[in-house]
Amino acid sequence: MGTRFESLDDPGFQGLFDDFEYSAYRLESLQVYGVPYELAEFERFRSGEARGEFPGIAEWAERVARRTREGRRFHRVHVVIEPLSDYVRFECAWCYRHTVAAGEEVRMLAVAEGQWPEGLPQADYWLFDSARLVRMDYADDGTFIAAEVVDDPEQVVAANVQRDRAVYLSVPFGDFAADFDDLMRRR
Repeated sequence: MGTRFESLDDPGFQGLFDDFEYSAYRLESLQVYGVPYELAEFERFRSGEARGEFPGIAEWAERVARRTREGRRFHRVHVVIEPLSDYVRFECAWCYRHTVAAGEEVRMLAVAEGQWPEGLPQADYWLFDSARLVRMDYADDGTFIAAEVVDDPEQVVAANVQRDRAVYLSVPFGDFAADFDDLMRRR
């Protein structure tokens, strides 16, 4: 294994999102993430308040828009279990709608509870330029533990295969969201 980052704010980790040349891909498998910059907004969502300023997502959307204008691609697949958790509803309604508008390609892969798509890990990772793999490690409650660069070529190739499978099995966020209201409750 390679470099390990124990904070999402680590300059080395943040630099990955500026240093890639072509594409940054994310596989998301969790149904809840305990990301500090989202906690207040998540609680507002859960209590039924209107979405207000959301600095963490605004910064991400600005980064995506800037890199997209440069010809780079941000894309992700989120494997979600239905019925959707409150967190996934929040992520879709208050985050993805804004990052998609900024240029991020978000795709959704919905599965029933107790099922998981064959050939996909129940683990998160980033894949930069199809060559640099960064495994994301979270606690059971979704709290970030660490991210680690994986140097093993076989694991990098496997992540590429998993990415292609996830993209093939998933649908664009807009198509997925069309079956839900503004708060991501199924119509």
